[in-house]
Amino acid sequence: MAGKPKLHYTKGRGKMESIRWLLAAAGVEFEEEFIETKEDLEKLRNDGVLLFEQVPMVEMDGMKMVQTRAILSYIAAKYNLYGKDLKERAWIDMYVEGTTDLMGMIMYLPFQPADTKEKNLALIIERATTRYFPVYEKALKDHGQDYLVGNKLSWADIHLLEAILMVEECKPDVLSAFPLLQAFKGRISNIPTIKKFLQPGSQRKPPTDEKFVAVVRKIFNI
Repeated sequence: MAGKPKLHYTKGRGKMESIRWLLAAAGVEFEEEFIETKEDLEKLRNDGVLLFEQVPMVEMDGMKMVQTRAILSYIAAKYNLYGKDLKERAWIDMYVEGTTDLMGMIMYLPFQPADTKEKNLALIIERATTRYFPVYEKALKDHGQDYLVGNKLSWADIHLLEAILMVEECKPDVLSAFPLLQAFKGRISNIPTIKKFLQPGSQRKPPTDEKFVAVVRKIFNI
C-alpha cells in the first residue's frame, strides 16, 4: 500500500491550501512537512526535488509533483472529481480558473503595502460580487443541479466553496444577493469529508496574519 501524500510547504495557506482542500474533500489523509526557515527551502532545492526550485511540492504515487495546477488536476482526476468527459472537464477548468483568480487577489492582499490594502480589499469585494459570483449563481440556476458541473461533486464545487469562505472572511455578508450560492455553500459544507475539514483541529490553515507574512518574507527573500 502506498503511503500518504506528503505536502511540502510553509505553515500557512498560500498555494498549498487548495491542494489541502481537494485531498480532504476526496477523503485522503495526508502528511505535511513544513518549511519554516530559508535553510529548509534551500535543502529541498539542493536535494534536486523541486523541478523549478519552487513549492508547493507534493510527494504522491512515487512522484515529487510541483506546480499547483498540475498537482490539483492530478488529484481531481485520480479521485473522480474531474467530470465524466472532456466537455465536463473543460467546464470544471473554466470555473476553477475563475475562482483561482479571485482567491489569488485575496492571497496577495496581506503582502501589499498598508496604504493600498483598503483600496485592494474594496476591489476584491467588487470583483467577487460583479464579476465572479454572478457567474456561479447563474450557472447553478441554468444547470438546475446541486453541483456546478454534471450531477455530482467536482473540483469546481470544492474550489468555489473555498473561494466563498475566503471572501466571507473579508466581508461576512458578501453572499446576501446570491441565494443559490448561499444554498450551495450550505450543501457543500455539509458533505462529510468537507464538514470534517472545516472543523477546528483539521489541517486547514488560518487566514494569513502579519506574523506569518514576516515568516514568508524571510524564507523566500521577498
